[in-house]
Formats: sequence, C-alpha cells, structure tokens
Amino acid sequence: MAASDDKKPGLFARLRSRLNRGNSILTRDLGDLLPGGRIDEDTLEELETRLLMADVGIEATEHILEGLRSRLRRSELADVNALLAALRAEIVEILKPCEQALEIPKDGGIPFVIMSVGINGAGKTTTLGKLARRFKDAGHSVMLAAGDTFRAAAIEQLQAWGERNGVPVIAQAHGADPAAVAHDAWQAAVRRDADVLMVDTAGRLHTQQGLMDELAKVRRVLQRCHPQAPQEVLLVLDGGIGQNALVQARQFHQAVGVTGLAITKLDGSAKGGVLLAIARELALPIRYIGIGESAEDLQPFDAEAFAAALAGDGDDHL
Repeated sequence: MAASDDKKPGLFARLRSRLNRGNSILTRDLGDLLPGGRIDEDTLEELETRLLMADVGIEATEHILEGLRSRLRRSELADVNALLAALRAEIVEILKPCEQALEIPKDGGIPFVIMSVGINGAGKTTTLGKLARRFKDAGHSVMLAAGDTFRAAAIEQLQAWGERNGVPVIAQAHGADPAAVAHDAWQAAVRRDADVLMVDTAGRLHTQQGLMDELAKVRRVLQRCHPQAPQEVLLVLDGGIGQNALVQARQFHQAVGVTGLAITKLDGSAKGGVLLAIARELALPIRYIGIGESAEDLQPFDAEAFAAALAGDGDDHL
C-alpha cells in the first residue's frame, strides 16, 4: 500500500488533469488567437467569455478583467506567458483570502463541533467520513453523530465510515429528531472527552424553508449545550453544479451562518471556476476540496495550486 501511495501523483497534479481534463478551458488554444503574439482588447474579450463559461461569475470575471486591462495599459502583457502569469495572479488574489485551514485546538477544553450542511447528493456524509480519518490521523479523538435521520441509508453510511476509521458513531432510530441526536452526541462527546464531534445533517434544498429552519434548530440546540458550539458550520458543495453552488452558499449562509466550505466532486467538472464566484461574493473560508473517492483525495485548499490547475501553467496548455 505504501509503495502505491508513493507512486500516486500529487493532489494538484491530479486536480489539474481532472479539473481541466488535461486542457484548461481558460487557456486552451489561446495562443492561436493572438495576432503576431500580441495581447490586445480582443484577447481579453475572448478570455472574458471563457471565464464566464468556466462558471467564474460576472462579479469575479469583471474584477479579473479590470486587473488585466490595467496591466495591458501599463504594457505588462508582452506575450502569452505574461498574460497567463497575470491571469493566475488575479485568480490567486481572489482566492488567497479564502485559503483558511480548519484548525482543531489540541486542548480546547470542550469538543470542537463541526456541523455539516448542504443539499442531497453533495457528499456531506462522505466528507465527514474522510475528515474523521484525517483528524484521527492527526492525533485527535473523534466522534460522529448521525443527524441525517430522514434516510436510514445515511445512518448506515456514517456507521460504516465509523467502523472503517475506528470512530464511534452516535445514532438514533430512523425518523428521530435531529436536534435530539445532536444533543445526545454532545453529551457523549463530553463524557468521552472527545476532541472533535462531527454532526451530519439531512440534505435539503436551499429553497425548503421548513427544513432550513430545522437546521437552525439543530444549531440552537448545540449552542445551548455550549455557547461556542458549533465552532464550525461546514457547507459541503458539489463543485460540478456551476452557479447553483453560489446560490446554495448564499442561502445556507443566510440560514445558519456558514463558517467554512468543502467543495467536492471537482474531478467530475471541466470548469471549477465557481470557487472564484463564491470567494468574490461571500469571502467564506474554503477549507477543503475533493477530487476523488479516496480519503486522500480530500485535501486542504491551496489557492496558488488551484489557480495553476484552473488556468494552466505555461506553454503546455497553448
């Protein structure tokens, strides 16, 4: 197993090949559009179209183009390589403030509670399972709470992750009150002196106000357990759904106060630019990105590496 892991390409080498299918949507064949290799306004207009096609969004695209046009006026875009370097720099400028790792205190005195939220199919339960592995490997004692009581399969799925990682799972019967599960899990985590308690919740559309209110109830119950809990409300988003991810982020943030993002399934997207749209509008911390099925494929977000994966890193994409 170790030998296989050693041969495994780096996370962001894999991200680049999967995100762009080996060919960046932003820079593919861009060199063919440059008359005599000269960068001009027509070049930037073509790049603007590609940014919008990559789900970067209007606001983030306008910000990037404003920066590039300023560089063009200062004669800083002498050739295509300078343009690509400037594009990556503009992307990093937007994403870097959101590159905030999730820090778990070693001796916090109380369990560090992570409440996972998001729509059905985004990968909440799987993300919590992968994080349980990551936190345990880092030396933390971890507990999971099966707060998605609407789907018996979700409870079973979380229990399977618990068995796989050697992590206890607090669960009640199918159809139980999710807030009651969260309350019981908190008490169990305190009794067992757990470092991290991760609470799964049922998936729901951002338009389902009754179910969004239920999420707020779970959060209030945890806050009654301790004023600091939950220390993290982690919104799990499917990176392949484009601008819908931005809409979801707005609504979940308004309903429960999102404190961090995990973007999953980027390996299934040829775009991925929605991270820029979310970062530009909401400035929420991006904790993790996922590019595959294994636990190792969920990794802390790196703005510069993501920019290189999204925009290419030189002549190999021209």
